[in-house]
Order: sequence, then structure tokens, then C-alpha cells
Amino acid sequence: MPDDQTSLIIILSILLGIAVIAALILAIRLILLHADIRKIRKELAKNREESYNRKLSVSLIDRDLEKMASEMNRDLAYQKELKLQAERTRKEMEQSASDIAHDLRTPLTVIRGNLQMIHAERLSGDEQECLQAAIRRTEELKVLVDEFYEISLLESGDVQIRKETMDLTEFLKEFILDHEVMIREKNLEPELMIPEKAILLEADKRILSRVMNNLMNNVYKYAEGTFFLSLTEAEGTGQQAQGAASRSVSICLANPLREENEVDLEHIFDRTYRADKARTSSGAGLGLYIVKLLVERSSGTITASVKDQKLTFEIIFGI
Repeated sequence: MPDDQTSLIIILSILLGIAVIAALILAIRLILLHADIRKIRKELAKNREESYNRKLSVSLIDRDLEKMASEMNRDLAYQKELKLQAERTRKEMEQSASDIAHDLRTPLTVIRGNLQMIHAERLSGDEQECLQAAIRRTEELKVLVDEFYEISLLESGDVQIRKETMDLTEFLKEFILDHEVMIREKNLEPELMIPEKAILLEADKRILSRVMNNLMNNVYKYAEGTFFLSLTEAEGTGQQAQGAASRSVSICLANPLREENEVDLEHIFDRTYRADKARTSSGAGLGLYIVKLLVERSSGTITASVKDQKLTFEIIFGI
């Protein structure tokens, strides 16, 4: 009987030893599997950071994990190809839009010139009315074509920024004088807060003029009675090197909104955004989208806000 108990104890000890060894093996394998999973996760993160330009390169102890990593590599290669195709398609579409807009500009210019020549002829009242309508539509179409052409250049990165030192104070005063006739036609009374001292900025005057003209077109469409233009200089928010004193300059253009105009601030700079949901005004709604692109290309920021039924656009440049 004692021999049987001894044998049983030996067998149980052996079984316990086998169980402990098996548990250790499983624990080690589990630790190694977790390590492999972490490797895969890190490799996937590197792929994301490097735009899918690398494959998973990990040494795995588990055959199933190796097969999974192999499938992931196939998926990464497929995603990379899709991305390249999408980029090629985007560039082709941008080039097509640019070519179409460019090709339309010449015949539009000819049509516009011919209509102006006809305008000088003696026509009846009805004929003059039809001619004026044709001229207006031609002008609207020319604006649309020019906007599409400009966007195609901006999005492709073909617009060159030629910065020079300019006096923003004089620039804005000249800007208001250039728009004086249109301001009077729209029965608007400007409220200006432009300092007398010179405020200098390194900027592309041509691009800044385009930005301000687009914003003024928005004022002409939706303002009533008055609009506000201010220029201020302040400390902070400038894009200077770390440790250097930073300053910024702010240009604000604001106008009261008519009650029927509702502004979606979240999407106001989106392509084809329109405050006029009924589409009673001309244009494709590209003006503010172009403004945002131009300001960002010029290393500035632009925001829109509404307070007390007044829409305000603020452009900030670091100086």
C-alpha cells in the first residue's frame, strides 16, 4: 500500500511538473505574441507616418501571425497604389480644369469685345435691353472662368508669392479710393479705423489686392447701409522664431447682415459656399475659398465671425 501511495505521489508530481512547464511555455509564448503584436502596431504606425511607403518588416514566431502580416503587406501595397492613382487623377483633373478655363478665356474675350462694339450701334429699346443682358451674362461667365482658372493654379501650387515691403496704411487708403465709385453706387457709408502711422509688412501686393477685392465683393452682395474696415498692430500671435519678439498685424472687414442672410461659419470658406441659398446672385461661391487659399499661401490666417448681426472677416499676418 505504501508503494502505491509513493507511485501516485510520483505520478502527480510528474503531472504537476509537466503542467508547470506547459504553463511556462504558454506564458512565454503569450509574451512573445504580445511583443509581435506590438511590433506590428509600431510598423503600421510607421507606415502611416511615411505614407504607406514601406512594408511590415517584423520577425514573428507564430505562423498565423506571419500569414496575417503578409496579408497586411498586400493590403498596404494596394492602398499605396490606390493613393498613387488618386493623386494622378487629382492632378489630371486640376490640369483639365486649368486647360478648359484657359481655353474658354480667349473666346469669351472675343465675344465680350464684339458685344461692346454692337453696343455702340443704334439699336431699338428692346434690342438694347437684350444686348445689355447678354453683356451682363458674359461678364458673369468671365468671372466664373477666371475663378476656376485661379483655383486650378492655387491648388496645383503654381502661384508664385513675390513678397516686398509694403505700407499697409497707404495700401488700404488707396484700396478705398479705388472702390469709391462702387461704394457710392451701393449706397454704403464706410467706417474706417486706419492709423496714420505706417505699418510695414512683407507681402505680395497683387495677392493682397485680390484678397481684399474678393472680400469687398462679399460686402457689396450682403451689406446694407455701411461697412467697417480697420487696421491694427499688436504684440503676439506672430509667426516668429522661438525667443524672438513677435508682432502681428490685423485687417478686419465687417458689414451688417440683412435679416434674411444666414451665415454658416463652419463652411463659409468651403468651395461653392453661398449665403444666398436660393442662388439669386451670380457666381459659383468660390470667392471666399480663393481668399482662404491666397491668405494661407501668404503665411497668414483668416477667420470669420458673426456678432450682433455683423459678419467680420479678420486677416492676421505675423510681422
